[in-house]
Amino acid sequence: MLTKFGKELRKIRIENDEILKNMADKLNVTAAYLSAVENGNRKVPDAWVNTIATKYNLSDEKATTLQKLAYEDRCDINLTFDSTNSREANLALSFARKFKDLDNNQIKEIQKILDMKK
Repeated sequence: MLTKFGKELRKIRIENDEILKNMADKLNVTAAYLSAVENGNRKVPDAWVNTIATKYNLSDEKATTLQKLAYEDRCDINLTFDSTNSREANLALSFARKFKDLDNNQIKEIQKILDMKK
């Protein structure tokens, strides 16, 4: 089944008059791998959104939309704490333990904080 990210990726490809192989070459993967990502059989590689945004000259808005779609399609997230301090690691772990218990208002407030630009 085509994912939301896959649909947007396909749209970008069609807008640029490319076939699957052309986009796969730009992303340094096989057409089969790209197809698997579009169809949700493989997860979206973390670097892809930036690579796609650069190679296809996407606006900031379109790149942000693509990033959100990539996150929506994920059902698990891996965190690496090698270069974080203990406060950051503890915050991430606390959030992971409690996020299922958040109500809609709490979710909106946290999202506002995370969306704030510096």
